[in-house]
Amino acid sequence: MHGYRVVAPDLRGLGENKSDDEVATMEDMARDVAALMDQLKIDRATICGLSMGCYVAFEFVHLFPARVAALVLCGPRAQGPDDAEKKSRAEQAQRVLTEGMQFAVESISKSLVAQATLREKPEVIERVREMVLHTDPRGAAAAQRGMAARRDYADELANVTVPTLVVAGREDGVRKPEDAEFIHRGIHGTQLVTIDDAGHLMNMEQPEIFNEIVLLFLKVANHG
Repeated sequence: MHGYRVVAPDLRGLGENKSDDEVATMEDMARDVAALMDQLKIDRATICGLSMGCYVAFEFVHLFPARVAALVLCGPRAQGPDDAEKKSRAEQAQRVLTEGMQFAVESISKSLVAQATLREKPEVIERVREMVLHTDPRGAAAAQRGMAARRDYADELANVTVPTLVVAGREDGVRKPEDAEFIHRGIHGTQLVTIDDAGHLMNMEQPEIFNEIVLLFLKVANHG
């Protein structure tokens, strides 16, 4: 894409990468990404995460700082889980195992996408719905438990020294604007961009705008 090689890791328990893990930790996933990079003979790369992928990205930067050329965080949060979040994730994990993924489809309209996406982009809604329904419940539950067990990355933000882009959706119902702003303040020199008419899945809702933002960042990061 535009001269860049893009690799999308299939994180354990999600997609086609099946797993019997009861807990898929962010550290496990970060090490999986490093192993994939080894396999593909990639020494250093721009690490991009969306939602849970940001926790994986933070863990990757912590474990393998020398392998990170730049960082792109989409719909991120740095703080660790409080008791309420831990309880909620435990309940969601149990519900997924009991009921399957159908109930999770409800969250698409409630918190994941912008109102304009709901009204004008049925193909995006259908694609997200398919992704949710094709997720292995065991993998989804393991990921929920892994996020509940994640570390607090707030105090480590100042240690991030690579060029960093934070992307937020203005109508994100999962992440508050303060979450992105907190990271923007914590990592020196961070660029923060908010996309209108986009929710938590801004890359799917506004792909042209999202790609333009990322490409411009990569151009500057690689030649700055």
